[in-house]
Amino acid sequence: MTGAVTIGEAAARSGVSAKMIRYYEEVGLIPPAERTAAGYRTYDAADLHALRFVRRARDLGFGVDEIAALLALWRDRSRASADVRRVAVGHIAELRRRIDELQAMVRTLEHLARHCHGDERPDCPILDDLAETAAPGHATPAARFAPAAPRRQPKESRP
Repeated sequence: MTGAVTIGEAAARSGVSAKMIRYYEEVGLIPPAERTAAGYRTYDAADLHALRFVRRARDLGFGVDEIAALLALWRDRSRASADVRRVAVGHIAELRRRIDELQAMVRTLEHLARHCHGDERPDCPILDDLAETAAPGHATPAARFAPAAPRRQPKESRP
């Protein structure tokens, strides 16, 4: 394979760590690398392009399943741009939901911090709230100050 580079060089050129390159191969985002006679992985220009694509998609917060769908669309020259747009619009909605959750967390922590004396006394509403154990479906004291966010479905974990 001419122009092939090692995994270390592929990592440097793509901005994706060697560990993540191996992971992306394992989960099928990128095809298994060619191997030298000694068993070392090698990557060509097309592999590097795909790795940069994956890196940019990860930078935009797409999950592995979404990236797989986007890669399939990218490789399919007969794709409809509407399909690509649908993935992006769905991701935008998820990002907005996560932003809402984060803003609710900020409001709660701001409220708790405002009510913490921050002095030599041991009592602390922040610790009290964290220690509060609520039964499922029952709000903790801090939850009164932040709107309830819908429960999130588990997403892929990022190694």
